[in-house]
Amino acid sequence: MGLRGTIAKEISKLSFLRSLIISNNSFEGFIPNEVGNLSQLQKMEMQYNNLNGSIPSSFGFLVNLQKLNLSHNILSGDIPNKILNVSSLIEIGLGSNSLSGSLPTDICTNLPKLKKLRISENQITGNIPPNLGICTNLELLSLSYNNFGGNIPMELWNLSKLQFLYLGSNNLIVDLPSTIFIISSLLWMSMEIMKFLGSNFLRRISWRDLSLNNFLGTIPDSIGSLSNLGVLVVENNSLHGQIPQSIFNLSMLQKLSFTTNNISGNLPSPIANGLPDLEVLYFDGNQFSGAIPGWISNCSKLIMLDLSFNLFTGLVPINLGNLQEVEVLNLGDNLLTNNPSMLELDFLPSLTNCRHLKEIVIANNFFDGTLPKALGNFSTSLQKFGADYCGIKGMITSEIGNMSNLIWLGLGGNEFIGKIPDKLSQLMMLQMLALYHNNLHGSISDNLCNLVNLYRLDLDDNQLSQQLPTCLGNLSSLRKLYLANNSLTSTIPSTLWTNKEIQIMDLSYNFLNGSLDPEIGSMKAMRELYLSRNQFSGEIPITIGQLMNLENISISNNRLHGPIPESFDNLISLRELDLSNNNLYGVIPKSLEKLEDLVYFNVSFNELSGEIPNEGPFKNLTSEFFIGNREICGASQFKVKPCKYNRTRLSIENRVLKYILPSIAAVLCLAISVVYLIRCRSRNALLRAQTTFPITIKRYSYDEVLNATNKFGEENLIGKGSIGSVYKGIFSDGMIAAIKVFNLDLEGANMIFDTECQILCKIRHRNLIKVITSCSNLDLKALVLEYMPNGNLTKWLSSSNYFLNIAQRLEIMVDVACALEYLHHGYPSPIVHCDLKPSNILLDEDMVAHVADFGIAKLFTEDQRILMSKTLGTIGYMAPEYGLAGVISPMADVYSYGIVLMETFTKKKPTDDMFVGEFTMRRWVFESFPDTIMDIVDVDLVNIVDNNIRAKESCFKSVMGLALECTADLSEERLLMKDVLTRLKKIKMESC
Repeated sequence: MGLRGTIAKEISKLSFLRSLIISNNSFEGFIPNEVGNLSQLQKMEMQYNNLNGSIPSSFGFLVNLQKLNLSHNILSGDIPNKILNVSSLIEIGLGSNSLSGSLPTDICTNLPKLKKLRISENQITGNIPPNLGICTNLELLSLSYNNFGGNIPMELWNLSKLQFLYLGSNNLIVDLPSTIFIISSLLWMSMEIMKFLGSNFLRRISWRDLSLNNFLGTIPDSIGSLSNLGVLVVENNSLHGQIPQSIFNLSMLQKLSFTTNNISGNLPSPIANGLPDLEVLYFDGNQFSGAIPGWISNCSKLIMLDLSFNLFTGLVPINLGNLQEVEVLNLGDNLLTNNPSMLELDFLPSLTNCRHLKEIVIANNFFDGTLPKALGNFSTSLQKFGADYCGIKGMITSEIGNMSNLIWLGLGGNEFIGKIPDKLSQLMMLQMLALYHNNLHGSISDNLCNLVNLYRLDLDDNQLSQQLPTCLGNLSSLRKLYLANNSLTSTIPSTLWTNKEIQIMDLSYNFLNGSLDPEIGSMKAMRELYLSRNQFSGEIPITIGQLMNLENISISNNRLHGPIPESFDNLISLRELDLSNNNLYGVIPKSLEKLEDLVYFNVSFNELSGEIPNEGPFKNLTSEFFIGNREICGASQFKVKPCKYNRTRLSIENRVLKYILPSIAAVLCLAISVVYLIRCRSRNALLRAQTTFPITIKRYSYDEVLNATNKFGEENLIGKGSIGSVYKGIFSDGMIAAIKVFNLDLEGANMIFDTECQILCKIRHRNLIKVITSCSNLDLKALVLEYMPNGNLTKWLSSSNYFLNIAQRLEIMVDVACALEYLHHGYPSPIVHCDLKPSNILLDEDMVAHVADFGIAKLFTEDQRILMSKTLGTIGYMAPEYGLAGVISPMADVYSYGIVLMETFTKKKPTDDMFVGEFTMRRWVFESFPDTIMDIVDVDLVNIVDNNIRAKESCFKSVMGLALECTADLSEERLLMKDVLTRLKKIKMESC
C-alpha cells in the first residue's frame, strides 16, 4: 500500500481489534511492546516491511492470537519463549528476518493447535528440537536456510498430518531413513532447494521431493513401496551404493533424478514394463559404469535424459532413436566409444528420428570417427550440438549448415582438418560457435559475418592465416572473440575497434602488426583484452583510459614504444596489466597507485626510468615485474637501485608550494567570484525574459512532412496503432525523425492530438520520447518525434532474428520504470500513461528505452481516480479496474508495467492462445513461482550456457516476484512506481 513511518504506541488503545494487518508497506523501527495489550487480537500480519529490533515478549499476552506473521522484515534477536504460552496459535510465520539463537526446545508443548511453522531464512543455530514431533496437527514445517546442525530427529517422521517439509540449506547430516516413507500425507519434502514441480502438485498426486542436503548411506530398497510416487529427486548429496531393483515398482514415476551423488555400479534392468510414464531422467554427476542400458529406449515418454559425468563405457545404443519425444540428450563426460568397424559416428543418424530434439551433448568421450553427413537431417528444432573433445576427425561436414535453428555449436578440441565450411554462414540463429583447438587452416571467411546473432566466436589454437575480416566489427551481438594461437597477419581492421559491445577479445600469439588504433577507446564494454605476442608498434593510445570496465589487459611481447599513458589511472576496474617485453620508456605514472583492484602489473624488459610507485597495489608487487629496466629505481622490495633526490629542487618546490601557489589561488578565487556574479545576473535576466515570452515550438508544413515521408509511402511505414500510423521521415536538412500521423476519422482525434501535444511538449526525461515539433492543419495532425533506430520492444521479443540478454532486458525495464516514476512522481500533476505495452517502448541506437504514445494519457489534478468511458488501453495489459469499469489511476500503469515485465522475460504475450478465461498470464507466472520459474522464462536466456545457473535462477525469481506484486488484482495492493524502480535497481545490483 506504500504506507511509511513507525507503529505508534497508541495502537494499544484499540483494545477491540481482532485483526491487525499492515503488510507490504514501508513501516520501520521497533514493534512497540504495547501491541501486547491487544488482548482480543486473533490475527496479526506485518510481513514485507522494514521492522527491526527484537520480537516483543509481550506477545505472550495475546491469548487469543491464532495467526502471527512477521516474515520479510529485519527483525533480530532470539525467538521469545513467551510466544509459546499462546496456546491458541495455529500459524507462526517468522521467515526472512535476521533472528538468531536456537529454536525453543519445548516449542510444541503448549501449542497443540499449531499447523504451520515458518522460520526459514534466518540465522537460527543448534539442533532441531525432537519436541516438534508432538505437534500432531502440524501440516507445514519450514526451517530451511538457517544454521541448524546435527541429525534430523526421528520424531519428525511421526507427524502423520505433515504435508510440506523444508529443511534444506542447513548443516544437517543424516542417513536416509526408510521411516520417511510412512508419512502418507507428505506432498512436498525438500532438504536442499525448495522445488515446485507444478503439474504434479496441481493434480494433487501424492509425490515427494527428496532433494536432501548431506544425505549419507544408500537408497533403501523400501523406496519401491511408494506406488503413487510421481517425482523422486535426490540431488547434491553423498548417497552411495547402487540403485535398488525395487525402483521399477514406481510405475507412476514421471521424474527421477539422482544428480550429483556417489552412486555407482551398473544401472539395474526392469523385471516387467519398467517406467512407462517417465519423462525426466537425470543420473548425471555420479559414478555409474557399464553400458548404457537398452531399457531406457523403451521409456517412450522421455523428454529429458542426462547421463553425463559418469563412467559409462561401450557404444551409444542405436535404439535411443526410438525416443520420439526426447528434447534433451546429454551423454557428455563419460568413457563412451564408437564402433571400431565404422568410420562415422554411427549412433548419430539414428537420433535424426527424434523430431523434437533440441539439445545433444556428447562432449568429452572417446569417439574415434568422422561426423556423418546425416547430421544435416536433424530436425530444425535442434538448438544445441556439443561435441567438444571427442576425438572426431576429418572435415567438418557442410551439412551442419542445414540445422537452421542451431544456437550452440561446439566442436572444439578435436582433430578436424581443412577449412571452415562456408555453409556455417547459413546458421542465422547461431549464438556460439566453438571450433577451437583443431587443425583448421585457411582464412576466416567474410561469410561468418552473416551470423548476425553470434555472441561468442572461438577459433583459438588452429592454423588460420591471412587478415581478419573487416566485417567482424559489424556483428553487434558479438561479445566474446577468441582468435589466439593462429597465424593471422596484417593489421586489425579499424571497424573492429568501433564495436562497442565486445567484452572479451583475445588476438594473442599471431602475426598482427601496425599500431593500435585510438578508436580502441570506443569499446566501452571491454572487460578483457589480450594482444600479446604479436608485432604491434607505435605508442599505446591514451584512449585506452576510456575503457572503464576493463579488468585484464595484456599487450606484452610486441614492439610498442613511448610512455605508459597517464590515462590508465581511469581504469578503476583493472586487475591485471601486462606491458612486458616492449620498448616503453618514461616513468611509471604514480597515479596508478589509486587502482585498488590491481593485483598483477608487469612492465619487465622495457626502457622505463624513474621511481617505482610504492603505495596502493604496488605494496604487494614483487621484483620480477620490474626487471630488465636499467634506469628504474625504488624501494628495496623491488630489488632495484635506490632513488637519488635533488634537495635543491625540493627546496624550490617547497617554496613554490608555501608562498607562490596560495597567492595564485587567491587571485583565481577572486576571478571566479566575479564571473559567477555576472552569470547569475545574466541567468536571472534570461528567466525573466522566458516568463514574459514563452517558448513556442516550430511547426513543419504539410508539404515538408509529405516530402520527408515520400508521400507517406509504405516503405517508410514504421508501424500502425489504434490512433494512427508512424512513418520514418528524412527532412531536407538531413534530420531523421519519426512522424506520428493521427487518424482524423477516429472520434476525438483532435482531442487526442491536443492531449499528446500538451503532455509531450511540457515534459522532458531521458526515457520519454521527445517531441521535436508538430504539423497541424485541416488535413493533417502529426507529431515529429525522435527517431528510434532499434525499433520497439515488441520487435526484439517477437522476432527470432533479434536477441536481448538478461542484462539488456533488465536495463530496458529500468529505463521504463524511470519514465513511469517521473510521470507519476516527478511532475506537479501526476500523469497516467494508460496504454503501456512493448510496442510503446522504443529503443535508440544505444538500446536505451523511451516510452512513447501518450494518446490516451491523463493529467491528474485533485482526484487520483478518473472514470474513462470511451478510450481504453490494450487488452491483456489493462488493469482489472480499468478494463471493467474504466477507472484509472497511476496504479493502472503499475499493473501494465508488471505484465510487460513478465512478457520481457518470458517472451509470452498476455494475449497468447494459452491464456483462456481465468487462466491469465499472471496466473501462469503465479503458479510457476518461485520453484519452477526456470520452466517459463525465455528459452533463449536459459539455453545460453552459464556457469552460475543458480544466480540466474535467483535473478528470474526476483524479477517475477516484483512483477507479481505489480499486478495484484486490487490496485491498493500494488507498489508505487518509485518503489518499483528502487526494487528493480536493487535486483539489478544484487541478483542479476
